Amino acid sequence: MRRALAAGTALALAACASSNSSVSTSAAVPATALAAGVALAPAAVLSTTEAARALDAFKISCSRLVSRTDQSGLTQTEDWAPLCAKAARLAPIDAAAFFARDFAWVEVGAGEAFATGYFEPRIRGSLTRRPGYETPIYAVPDDLTRGTFSDGSGEGRGRYDENGNFVLYHDRTAIEEGALEGRGLEIAWAADPVELFFLQIQGSGQLLLPDGRVARIGYANQNGREYVAIGRLLRERGLLEGGITMQRIVDWLNANPEAGRDLMRENKSYIFFRLVEGPGPLGALNVPVTPRGTVAADPKFVPLGAPVWLDLEADVADGLWIAQDTGGAIKGANRFDTFWGAGDDARTIAGGMASRGAARILLPKSAARRAQVRR
Repeated sequence: MRRALAAGTALALAACASSNSSVSTSAAVPATALAAGVALAPAAVLSTTEAARALDAFKISCSRLVSRTDQSGLTQTEDWAPLCAKAARLAPIDAAAFFARDFAWVEVGAGEAFATGYFEPRIRGSLTRRPGYETPIYAVPDDLTRGTFSDGSGEGRGRYDENGNFVLYHDRTAIEEGALEGRGLEIAWAADPVELFFLQIQGSGQLLLPDGRVARIGYANQNGREYVAIGRLLRERGLLEGGITMQRIVDWLNANPEAGRDLMRENKSYIFFRLVEGPGPLGALNVPVTPRGTVAADPKFVPLGAPVWLDLEADVADGLWIAQDTGGAIKGANRFDTFWGAGDDARTIAGGMASRGAARILLPKSAARRAQVRR
């Protein structure tokens, strides 16, 4: 859903800048789950409801599990085939036993988890420009590409300028001031630039059209510029005190439109979208994500499509999830972003989710045996 920048709604808005910069850097963390270490752990007791929801999401992921390369190095496609075959004919009432008995439960590293939350926003939009809908939603420009910067600063997303130099791509300010106008890139128009800003943080969402229909837009690319958490700026400058939530930030931006516009422009990152048809939103596996069932993870540490069990300080996120998505700032072992769906409740839960706890990954038993041998 969010091939973008978000570190989870609460963290992305209020805590720190994400790792989406234009220049590649190396993180001082183990490179994969195998490097972090994998140890067997006991299975947890699952409720019938959570197991049935996870089973549905797991079935959706199976077509990808048996056909794609696992970046974590933990599993091979043939490991998943018997589990997917069994899941396809399993009744929901048997899901809890399936996950408890047919998988090996493992901890990656110390198993100490940190989880945030994300959701699918709904904003007012139009597929054509009209009064009240004046903020463009752009498709990917054809001059956005990856390359080596001419100033020697490294590699990343950028563009070639009129002199043939590879430079940083236009930032949020330049784009909002018209850098992309006249190129036919508008796929829709938003009624409220603040609503669009927060939809960009989530990476995809729904447009409520004037005639009552709903259109869905999904992440297509990002301009490669650095993400800045405006909630952190508001706190550091003494403009907001106490707990920083998404709604408090929205209220401040609406109460201070000119200062709010300038503040949003300090976040140079800009997201480009595409219109999405059919079920969705789509996650990194290119399958629909499941409210309260999908978790975003780092694919170098969790096989995408694998079940993940969380036991967090925030009890609302406890239980079994399926790793079906990724995020630009969801990096490292046991870093997760929980998906809550669309609507006001989803927005509230995701906006306040930033919780620590424990995580276990459910692997095919053959894969767990190999990981143990390679320790």
